[in-house]
Amino acid sequence: MSEPSKVIVIESQAELKQKIATLLEFIDFNDTVITDAPNLHAHLQSETNSKIVVLGPLDGFDSQLAIMNTVKSVESGLPVLVLVEHKQQSRLPPELAKNAFLIITIPLKYVQLSDALHQAQLYNLSGRQGGGGARNVELFRSLVGHSRAIRKVRQAMEQVANSEATVLILGESGTGKEVVARNLHYHSDRRDKPFVPVNCGAIPGDLLESELFGHEKGAFTGAISARQGRFELAEGGTLFLDEIGDMSMPMQVKLLRVLQERTFERVGSNKSINADVRIIAATHRDLEVLIRENKFREDLYYRLNVFPIDMPPLRERIEDIPLLVNELIARIEHEKRGSIRLTQAAMMALCQYRWPGNVRELSNLVERLVIMYPYGVVDVKDLPEKFRLGLEAPAESSESSGTLLRFDQPANLDVEVAARLPREGIDLKEHLNNLELSLIRQALDEADGVVAHAAKKLNMRRTTLVEKLRKYGISRIEGLSRI
Repeated sequence: MSEPSKVIVIESQAELKQKIATLLEFIDFNDTVITDAPNLHAHLQSETNSKIVVLGPLDGFDSQLAIMNTVKSVESGLPVLVLVEHKQQSRLPPELAKNAFLIITIPLKYVQLSDALHQAQLYNLSGRQGGGGARNVELFRSLVGHSRAIRKVRQAMEQVANSEATVLILGESGTGKEVVARNLHYHSDRRDKPFVPVNCGAIPGDLLESELFGHEKGAFTGAISARQGRFELAEGGTLFLDEIGDMSMPMQVKLLRVLQERTFERVGSNKSINADVRIIAATHRDLEVLIRENKFREDLYYRLNVFPIDMPPLRERIEDIPLLVNELIARIEHEKRGSIRLTQAAMMALCQYRWPGNVRELSNLVERLVIMYPYGVVDVKDLPEKFRLGLEAPAESSESSGTLLRFDQPANLDVEVAARLPREGIDLKEHLNNLELSLIRQALDEADGVVAHAAKKLNMRRTTLVEKLRKYGISRIEGLSRI
């Protein structure tokens, strides 16, 4: 993986500078400079090619605008993360918002800072183009989460996004394979060209050839005019072949030839057309099993499997559920389609569920709840029955105590509940580890990364928490424990 970008923090308040420095060390951004306006120019002109600017609130919007103009005059394509007090966000000047890569609200949380820095890092690795101002990174937000599994996916994306390698995305239905494909295209040199998706399982086999390669007039019954195929439509860009495991064997042969020779012919024509496209394929099937069953060509598999990315099912990243729910609610609010709030008990119930439909099922549930309880509070009793099987509602509702989960707050799963064993059983060790990791991350978040304070919240010794951080692979703990 490429070295992380150099982070240049511009802020004058000593307390905020110390907090940012601590958070940066915790999330392993070690090449960091914290400076003020007079010394900014020298750091911007350093020899380091990959840089990220974190612009603190300073003395207000006027000073932020002045610094933004300085940054853009030295290197216009740098991603600038702008810190704004939450109550001031609605008053953000349009010029500042336009040139900001991302807006981060204060009080600062390591979750949002970590996500923002990784998005900026991926932007730098993708070979950014200067002079275009900020880029929309809304797609990348679909990969929200801090579980080890989703961090591994983001790392793989950083490695392959700006290459021409063929990518094979594996994972169950609903895990977000197309989200990954769109992000790989968006963060590549081909981002200004088309991204063309094709669901190979949804198109009948006798029509798929025409769909991919196009046809000439009169090539078959009903071909009343010539038509471009998806390969031509994706010229210069990315062709996403979803559910590649459902492609028929005859079509696999034809696709293999195109991948090998980079040329194809329309149906009914003998004129070769060059294919300048990047191929990204995805499937929920086990292709190695299909190969053994003679249902998938081994040579095509090795052509596609240049760089595999495994999407984890939601049940293996339970600690990401509160963040995903918050993100889904935030998007619905942004689109002015309503809003909801979840009680702590309701969120715990969602974390107990096995999610066979993965993130897609979670998204559908949130949409349904917004329709059923517009601008309301959702408790355990309000969830569909299947989501209540693993958790009983507490005697006293969290709603009555006023403890709600907001989209801009981390989920606190500290409600006492009576758990029931799901019908299909449960991996108890995995479930308890996921729950423990989620609570540790929340305690660190609420303690601003201070290990000693987080240990106090968890009612354990600091040394015990340090060992658990090592157990779960949360690094750079030394920098957190000294304040």
